[in-house]
Amino acid sequence: GHVFIHAESSLFSLPCSPIEMEVPNPTFHWVHDKEDYGNLKVSSQGHLLFNQFQAGESGNYSCTISYMEHGLSESQTFHYSVLGYHVLGGLETVLLFQSKHCEEKWTKRFLWILQESLGQLAAEQHCKFQLLGASCFPTLNEPLRKVFVEVHLQVSFFGPHWDERCISQDQEKVIDCYHSVVRQNIWQVQLAMNSFFKEHKFFHISGADIPHVIFTNNFVGFLETKHCSGGYGQTKQLQRCLDCCIVCPPGTFSPPKDSQCSPCPVGTYSLMYGMAWCTPCKEGLVTRTAGTSSMENCVEEGEAKQALGAASQHPVFYCGFLSLYSSYYCYWTHQESPVLSPKASKRVHVTKMMEKMKKFFGFSKESPHDGPASVTANVTNSLDPSASQKADTEKKHEIPSLTTTPNLDVTKKTSPVSL
Repeated sequence: GHVFIHAESSLFSLPCSPIEMEVPNPTFHWVHDKEDYGNLKVSSQGHLLFNQFQAGESGNYSCTISYMEHGLSESQTFHYSVLGYHVLGGLETVLLFQSKHCEEKWTKRFLWILQESLGQLAAEQHCKFQLLGASCFPTLNEPLRKVFVEVHLQVSFFGPHWDERCISQDQEKVIDCYHSVVRQNIWQVQLAMNSFFKEHKFFHISGADIPHVIFTNNFVGFLETKHCSGGYGQTKQLQRCLDCCIVCPPGTFSPPKDSQCSPCPVGTYSLMYGMAWCTPCKEGLVTRTAGTSSMENCVEEGEAKQALGAASQHPVFYCGFLSLYSSYYCYWTHQESPVLSPKASKRVHVTKMMEKMKKFFGFSKESPHDGPASVTANVTNSLDPSASQKADTEKKHEIPSLTTTPNLDVTKKTSPVSL
């Protein structure tokens, strides 16, 4: 049957048998559709253990219990379809900092220091901060001398040990516990962030290759969100929580905030559960149909055209985020009109939150915090560390390219970085 495990669950134990079996000296053998027993964590009682459950761990599992009965070797095999899910609830945060400079290299260092500073707060609140983008634009009062740096963060409440209050709950009631934790954390994180920026109003950037630059926090705004994470969709498979987001299976994808699992367009594929984007086939290759889950189905275009026959097709241009320095990948492919919904072609999301914040608060209503303290960092090296540390640092501290605007129309690039 189906087994639903919440994303980032601290510990989930799946028994080999759905009913308790009293057999002498049993042995257990677990198999996943992508890996064998050797790479799976199994307890002495034969329970399959998941720690900090990830979307990619979803899939089909089977467990065989073997034992001796009346001198004969017996075995029974049980099959499970494990699916990740998460309850709704999150925050988007806009931070406005005032500075005299808008140089990208200085602002990137500031963002790096900001993430380092927020790391402790994230650990205390059992949440995760994801840096979505940053923009630079002139102030209204002194447009030639001062600038605003807008930082856009997404807050996920599913950080390490976020569910410690719910681990001992009965599985029938655990979803109610998850909802309760998220509702409580929505307010706790807002209070914690407001307190943090009252205590850390100034961020000092200095170094041998840059002048002394100060970034002063002027505004902290929040917007509560209720949408699925990338790679999840509201498929209504979990009867006890119809609005919960279920992991998208291979062959489908769901961009952040889409909340719908859509088939991968023709010419693309997704290998794993929980994919936010589909991977394009190599140049000159295309898939025969939409919803492909294997790169082996990428064939030469001539073969694909014969397979598609007279199906109605039209070219579509897709873009998706790859990494910090390459920004987006883009490619042409073909889409069968009867197969894909309009949402399937919406590959680049441009958030409207900052415009809402501007309309509601207005830039003239700056709210400086009382009791300022200072966060000081003397940056003497490049943001890229030595070769031996470069891979780990880039994974943890990817910084999005700064978007500079000559007016107050702010354009963001989504460039996620998890803390």
